[in-house]
Amino acid sequence: MSEKPSLTVREKIALFPHSPGVYRYYDASGKVIYVGKAKDLHKRVAQYFVPPERLNVKTRILVSKIADAQFSVVDSEADALLLENNLIKQYKPHYNILLKDSKTYPWIVVTNDEFPRVFLTRRVDKRSGTYYGPYSSVTHANYLLEFFRKSYPLRSCKLNITGDAVLRGKFRPCLDFHIKRCRGCCVGAISREEYSSYISEITRLLKGGVNEIISEYESAMKLAASELRFEDAMVFKERIESLRNHYSKSIISSASGNDCDVFSLEFDGPDAFGNFLRVRGGAVIQSLNLGFKMNIEEEPAAVLSAFIAEIESKFGDLAREVIVPFKPDVEIDGVEFRIPIRGDKLALLGLSSKNAKEYLFNTLKQKERTDPDEYKRMVLEDLKKALGMKELPTHIECFDNSNIQGTNPVASCVVFRDGVPSKSDYRKFKIKTVIGANDFASMKEVVNRRYSRMLEEHPDDLPQLVVIDGGEGQLEFARQALAELGILDRLMVVGLAKRMELVIRIDDPYPLFLDRNSHALKVLMQIRDEAHRFGITFHRSLRSKAQIHSVLRDIKGVGEQTEKRLLMHFGSVARIAAASLEDLSKLVPASLARQILSTLDPDAQLPG
Repeated sequence: MSEKPSLTVREKIALFPHSPGVYRYYDASGKVIYVGKAKDLHKRVAQYFVPPERLNVKTRILVSKIADAQFSVVDSEADALLLENNLIKQYKPHYNILLKDSKTYPWIVVTNDEFPRVFLTRRVDKRSGTYYGPYSSVTHANYLLEFFRKSYPLRSCKLNITGDAVLRGKFRPCLDFHIKRCRGCCVGAISREEYSSYISEITRLLKGGVNEIISEYESAMKLAASELRFEDAMVFKERIESLRNHYSKSIISSASGNDCDVFSLEFDGPDAFGNFLRVRGGAVIQSLNLGFKMNIEEEPAAVLSAFIAEIESKFGDLAREVIVPFKPDVEIDGVEFRIPIRGDKLALLGLSSKNAKEYLFNTLKQKERTDPDEYKRMVLEDLKKALGMKELPTHIECFDNSNIQGTNPVASCVVFRDGVPSKSDYRKFKIKTVIGANDFASMKEVVNRRYSRMLEEHPDDLPQLVVIDGGEGQLEFARQALAELGILDRLMVVGLAKRMELVIRIDDPYPLFLDRNSHALKVLMQIRDEAHRFGITFHRSLRSKAQIHSVLRDIKGVGEQTEKRLLMHFGSVARIAAASLEDLSKLVPASLARQILSTLDPDAQLPG
């Protein structure tokens, strides 16, 4: 009996239901290569199997490797989001958005002991106590712990302190007890109820209840003062000041004290950098940074959904109000996603965005040190994308004109290869065919000279990108030179205007505005500044030589060797002019010495 033919992938997905759920793609070896969620499984999966030209390159590669597809139906989009997150962690599919950050974050734990301890840990064991965090910065976590130690006399020892052990006199007080940093729970100097009140207050602070506690202290202080218990009132006043001093940077300016969660994302090529803030009772009680790697092009809304799912899996349910820069591609019952446009909520989103940008910046700085080759490639990819280039600009050249008041007009060409200066390829030019200070014509001459020679000697080494230091005028004359040489269509040429660092492209009436913090603009500015430095150095050298020539080399009988000999001996033209005829005659013939002195100082009284 012959086997029934199995369904093809297209036939399988045609049978997917119109329900929320999670789908999985497998390759020929049976390995899961992609996991996705959908509000409507049938419609979502069908979007992958369209004509190839409608897909981007990476998605096309993914589709070409799909050998099987399966699905799981769930009750809601929120359930699909959480199931997708769990399956991605389980299978680690190659083409999914993957969490990059694998480091262990610090937590503050309050143990389950009779007299609980409060300390920092990176190992989470929910059986041992209640955990608060995690904290992106161990410095911030330690700062919190130090505040607790100063404000509350808790034990720091690891002793197994129980009521029975205390009654049997098993322990002796340590130094912390004698310097009043601990109330001595090990010797029964503090009741379990009073110690527990300290722990209760600490847990409330960790949950964001600082405003409530301050209000309670203020009421207690006023009551104590009205009853003439001034010492008690002073204790409450000191606690209020201590809390306000510590939490002043965390308390949101809004008096409403609403609870909310805040998400922000910054994108850099295939990487995304996210920050999460948890606000409770008007205070930021958590701040966490996470990085994501996108192996196929994903919509920002999908990345935000993955970020939300990861946070929900770590910390449980979100607040009823979630502040986001844009809407995720999922709806969660009981959660309102809000994009603020003004006020305190916008300030919170700005704070989160600032943290995400700093996380991106620090990650790139680390990569620049630990993997410089990858960092350079990433910078060039950013430049390629920003300018809309077809090729990676591994060879970039930049031109700059230099003249001061029309004198000694020169130009420079600097070369960057693989994102770094290639100083052996630098070239400097004296302007030959242009009279006066004409930057436009000078630019055309230099570009023509540079590439006409390159076409003769190294025709296969043309740059992918040519940068002109200047505006539309310089760019147009450079374009004319490249067009006359017949190579305009073989490379990209842009102008970088100094005003606002605008990028000007040929035949584009609108300048390109690049983010001032982008890699693309930074590398363009770096190569432009290097061309300017190189050109100015060359120009100064020519001016210096011209000044010397005007007073020495123009004297009949003074050649290059005589000039060098005189300058090395006397140090400057001024000292030569001040020298005596006798001293000067020791270096050159007497007749020439007389000629030099009379030229440099016509009023000099010379002997004989």
